[in-house]
Amino acid sequence: MRNKPLDIDDLDLKILSVLMEDAKTPYTEIGKKLFVSGGTIHVRMKKLQDLGIVKGAYLNIDHVMLGYDLSAFLGIYLKESSMYKEVIEQLRAIPEIVSAHYTTGVYSIFARVICRDTNHLRQVLSEKIQRISGIQRTETFISLEESIQRPISLDEEKLINQL
Repeated sequence: MRNKPLDIDDLDLKILSVLMEDAKTPYTEIGKKLFVSGGTIHVRMKKLQDLGIVKGAYLNIDHVMLGYDLSAFLGIYLKESSMYKEVIEQLRAIPEIVSAHYTTGVYSIFARVICRDTNHLRQVLSEKIQRISGIQRTETFISLEESIQRPISLDEEKLINQL
């Protein structure tokens, strides 16, 4: 729950919507679409970064095209929940882990790993992840296909009314 309302308006939300559709859209093009200058878009983006709403831009690549054919999810059980911070710092050092979430339910941590093949996954599990002292055990789920990957859809009108 936020302590204070965010200092954003309808224009900010429209800028975010355009960039979430295509992050490479030039600021001048966004300005033309929204009837403001490219400089205004630049200033607004700086503000959104300062507020922590925009945390960065990422290149979305097809890892399979680069020889990383396997995507898997790991359910990680911790020996003790108090070990979370220590364990997550060690997981952060493993480049094959592309995301990790502290979760409720059966697992303490749910992580996604990208590997070249099953042998690479086995090596990452046995030589890196399962050697972390706070991890009790893991369960692995291999993804057969990623069917949906998209940013959240911004309903500008609804969000403006909430601010």
